[in-house]
Amino acid sequence: MPYLDLDGRRLHYRLDGAAGAPVLLLSNSLGTTLDMWQPQLAALGQHFRLLRYDTRGHGGSTLGDGACSIAQLGGDVLALLDALDIERVHFCGISMGGLTGQWLGVHAPQRLHKLVLCNTAARIGNAEGWHSRAALVRQEGMAEVAAGAAARWFTADYVAGEETAVAGLIRQLAKCDAAGYAACCDALATADLRDAIAGITLPTLVVAGLQDPVTTPADADFIAGQIVGAQRIDLLASHLSSIEAAAVFNNVLLRFLNA
Repeated sequence: MPYLDLDGRRLHYRLDGAAGAPVLLLSNSLGTTLDMWQPQLAALGQHFRLLRYDTRGHGGSTLGDGACSIAQLGGDVLALLDALDIERVHFCGISMGGLTGQWLGVHAPQRLHKLVLCNTAARIGNAEGWHSRAALVRQEGMAEVAAGAAARWFTADYVAGEETAVAGLIRQLAKCDAAGYAACCDALATADLRDAIAGITLPTLVVAGLQDPVTTPADADFIAGQIVGAQRIDLLASHLSSIEAAAVFNNVLLRFLNA
């Protein structure tokens, strides 16, 4: 598997597709890996070279010294692009990945063509909640977080109809490195881009799940209201809309990115 060594830690990534195609970078949510984008590979891979990576502390990417901030998560993306000699990409991030995308849109717009922000917010939750979750997994492991994830990630109808797929994602979450997960919780506790994203001038699409209890349509409305010219769309899904509403999600991305 391809890895990038960065200051005593490793970043696991996959780059698939024709060498001459434009690159679309996909950034995963908290508690998942680059495999969460499997429903996108066939449809998007016909048009783009797909660059996926595991956020630090997730999957095959190690945490390093234990510190984590939204700036460091954004810096990981820039280091990956530099190492692969990729000047600019389209960026699509979901949840925590969407927050990373907002940071890049503010601090490194010259590395991006278009920006897609899915099921995310400029400020996700609150510091107390994230620090509490970080403390929980450091003390007790991932079991309790994994047990409640299906209701946060998917609608009840999807859980009932796609038991095998949901169970696989929950097992993956349960096996997530507790220290890596907790460090990203700490990063989310301090990440607040509400006053910064008005500076984003990139073509931007903001996607929300109509039944998302984590990052609501109101959160998406705020982002779209701050970024001049941003497009907004709602999907019939909960938090992981790229999985629950994959076909519509793929079509929405293709229309925006190919316009």
